[in-house]
Amino acid sequence: MTDPGATLKPNDVERVAMLEERLGLAAGALQPGPTLEALRHGSWLHENRPHDGGIRSNERLEFLGDAVLGVCVAQRIWDRFPGYAEGELTRLRAALVKAESLAQVARSIRLGELIMLGRGEERSGGRDKQNLLADAMEAVVAAVYLSAGLERASEVVDRLLKPLFEQAVAGSLGRDFKTELQERLQAEFRQAPQYRLLAAPGPQHARTFEVEVVFQEVVLGHGTGRTKKEAEQEAARGALVDLLERVKDLKRPDGSTPGA
Repeated sequence: MTDPGATLKPNDVERVAMLEERLGLAAGALQPGPTLEALRHGSWLHENRPHDGGIRSNERLEFLGDAVLGVCVAQRIWDRFPGYAEGELTRLRAALVKAESLAQVARSIRLGELIMLGRGEERSGGRDKQNLLADAMEAVVAAVYLSAGLERASEVVDRLLKPLFEQAVAGSLGRDFKTELQERLQAEFRQAPQYRLLAAPGPQHARTFEVEVVFQEVVLGHGTGRTKKEAEQEAARGALVDLLERVKDLKRPDGSTPGA
């Protein structure tokens, strides 16, 4: 008897079509060969051992995708930030293409649902692992490049990374809000904030974490995210907004308050 709660996995044709739609590409834009290779994790290959020796995991495409992604991002930030020196451009590019950023992009298009994983990797939560998603995202960029060329790959990268580019313009990309909040509270009160997990609804592969940051029993901010770390960063970011107003009645070690 079929478990009504089981998730049906897409077949190869469906995987390609779903990825095209999520990337904003027309039907038929992606070649099945490189696209399915981009979605094939090494754990799947290890467990299935297909007879066709030409079937590979996405590791080679990760290599190519890393280079294509680097060119596309470099061109974009070169155009958007004409006043930046070489060192500033390098730091910005690193923030945009780091594993955390790419995993965020992968989650935004639900890429984890389309990746072919081995059973062991599936059970260990592989569909939401940061490095696995980041590697698959690089491989997908390579598949777009091989299917449709550099110009189309650049368009896809530009579209997918748009929220990150906007954060870069606002100056918030790459900021570690948790560390920033802790340093400010330590300097003022010699105490660190605490993070409380409020809820984690959703299935194992698509869970949403809800977190609040608390200091001296005062809730300073709330955050949600696809990972606990992401939710904590969002809560800290919220806490930093009007922080002085939020903590004006809290106690310093000597008993005084910032608002005194």
